[in-house]
Amino acid sequence: MEDFLNQLNDSQREAVTYIDGPALVIAGAGSGKTRVLTCKIAYLLQQGLPPQSILALTFTNKAAKEMKERIATLAGPSEARRLWMGTFHSIFARILRKEAESLGYPANFSIYDSDDSKSLLKTIIKELSLDDKLYRPNFVHNRISHAKNALITWRAYEQNKELVEHDINTRVPLIRDIYKQYQSRCFQAGAMDFDDLLLQTNILFRDHPAVLDKYRSFFRYILVDEYQDTNFAQHLIVRRLAELHQHICVVGDDAQSIYSFRGANIDNILNFKDQYTNCRIFKLERNYRSTQNIVNAANSLIRKNREQIHKQIYSENEKGNKLFLSSTYSDYEEAHLIASRIAEMRLGKEQYSYTDFAVLYRVNAQSRLLEEALRKRNIPYRIYGGLSFYHRKEVKDLIAYLRMIVNPHDEEALKRIINYPTRGIGDTTLNKILAAATQQNTSPWNVVKDPAAYPIQLNTAANRKIETFRQMMEDFIEQNTQLQADEMAAYVLKRTGIVNELMQERSVEATSRIENMEELLKGISEYIHLRREEGEGEVTLAGFLSEVSLLTDQDNDKDENANKVTLLTVHASKGLEFKNVFVAGLEEDLFPSSLSKDSPSAVEEERRLFYVAITRAEENCTLTYAQSRFRNGKTNICSPSRFLADLDMQYVDTPRSGYTFEPRLKPPTPPAATATVTTTVTAPATDASSLKIGATVQHDRFGTGVVLGLEGTGGNAKVTVMFENFGQKQLLLKYARLTIL
Repeated sequence: MEDFLNQLNDSQREAVTYIDGPALVIAGAGSGKTRVLTCKIAYLLQQGLPPQSILALTFTNKAAKEMKERIATLAGPSEARRLWMGTFHSIFARILRKEAESLGYPANFSIYDSDDSKSLLKTIIKELSLDDKLYRPNFVHNRISHAKNALITWRAYEQNKELVEHDINTRVPLIRDIYKQYQSRCFQAGAMDFDDLLLQTNILFRDHPAVLDKYRSFFRYILVDEYQDTNFAQHLIVRRLAELHQHICVVGDDAQSIYSFRGANIDNILNFKDQYTNCRIFKLERNYRSTQNIVNAANSLIRKNREQIHKQIYSENEKGNKLFLSSTYSDYEEAHLIASRIAEMRLGKEQYSYTDFAVLYRVNAQSRLLEEALRKRNIPYRIYGGLSFYHRKEVKDLIAYLRMIVNPHDEEALKRIINYPTRGIGDTTLNKILAAATQQNTSPWNVVKDPAAYPIQLNTAANRKIETFRQMMEDFIEQNTQLQADEMAAYVLKRTGIVNELMQERSVEATSRIENMEELLKGISEYIHLRREEGEGEVTLAGFLSEVSLLTDQDNDKDENANKVTLLTVHASKGLEFKNVFVAGLEEDLFPSSLSKDSPSAVEEERRLFYVAITRAEENCTLTYAQSRFRNGKTNICSPSRFLADLDMQYVDTPRSGYTFEPRLKPPTPPAATATVTTTVTAPATDASSLKIGATVQHDRFGTGVVLGLEGTGGNAKVTVMFENFGQKQLLLKYARLTIL
């Protein structure tokens, strides 16, 4: 035991050995939080506390498994197995199974996942004859989920004037009826959904004092990990269980509270000391992960937040390199700058492997350009906690439409889109079409074009819906002969109503899907312009799809230990660490998000998110922003993130002296776009007579370069430029967008 404690620093040891009352452990980034939690449990066991009387709550199964393994090493496998340790949902499900009879549920109740819940909601919406474009299952599921996590039952919901009026004003007045029906059907089926595991545990403890007293006596010590991420329901359960004995220790970091969109409430950790008598606060302020410059830069940033528990994080590691801050002319150049810098650092004296690099971004749509830049340099990568851009459902859905426009006999494309968005062509009808096509040795599209010519029995309603789909697709095929590829994709989005349907969901997930589809439009637009610039002839939708098919044929290696660069959102990076971190897209309205503008608390959460990003880095942290970026259907001139001005510049290096956080005086010429349709417009031809070998030029995608050569005349004139981040390129002057500097 003595050796065990000697492995801890003074602050960690104090936090571990205090077990006489409530304790709040503020664990800064990289301060050994997991070690303190596991050591504290081991210490409790060494003090004679039975393992089954210790309740330890985590947010992920991975965290619980890791802690159990460490405790098994410290205290023995049999002790570790008897602990009540796991996620909030797994522990409360265990309690509910024991006490199900008190709530009228069977002990073997089913647990519905989100797909089960949405399927049931879809059935109820249909049975109530409601418009499924207004009462979309995803949207309704989100509303019910938020209500449950706020401990609002269906009875409380229908009696809450504010909620009812909100639903009336947003044209979904029958949410309360759906919620009632949904809960009734779940109960009849002997099922709870994921949110019920929190709601029903609260109801159990509220309505059955004897049950609450039993568990209060049973759990003699409670530990909670990542307390800053708890929502109201989780906080209330923990408080009820610890209310009498107050043997509770919560661990977390208010500076890393970044999940309010999931219901997390930072006040739970900020106000913890006021809710428990004689609460002691322990601060783990030594960062074992990062260099001094990274820690000091992160401190200078988070110091600007008003809502926080004061602490001074420090590092005793080497001073290390300063953060590197770089501005690029466009998001396209930004991606290639990052790829270039990774390639350079790999060849340095440190001998980094690809696994030593991570690229963090605010929204998923940013990954497309990064993926393409890495591919062009043959740098292997993996998407952490998400799909590669071209594997995302919404992107595959839109590409399926485009595939069928180019080749209407593409069976897989037809199967994917014939009922997306929902148009009433169900599986029964689709299966009849496929069966008839197989029987007659033809494509499903031929059957769709003329169902009467094939042995297929469809009712009048089904025939009408198929006819509507046929007319739409034939219109698309005709329009493809007149529109550019990017215009065609934008037309598909508008005509099918995909974007409008997603907008009605009013959810973070739907917004992300829209952004990803807009990013695909941008990709098509860039494909057209770059192929023209490089002197190719006709640029077609078929050509783009051919290129995409190669991109999506990437090796899907699931091995997390594979030697690959990691791409991930900042939210997904929490709890991880890498030797070298790149944070891309540090611009106003992206990071911080435009949705946070009008709320000081939301801006503070965005700042905490940036703090999380910086503190993932062990040795090097590179920050980048672009002066133009395609977002929300158009190319925007960007301003640097306000958070860059929060950084103390003594800890930051920039590529040029006299650096200021202002866009360049001459803004880039954006590719023409509108909010709904992205089109490529030919830029005015660059005057060959004004170009000279050795001249420095600016390109809106490739950035700064030097002219190496000129050849040809008139429409065939070409210029060869050596670009800083892209190497040598030869461009047609009539399409090249060059500014002489």
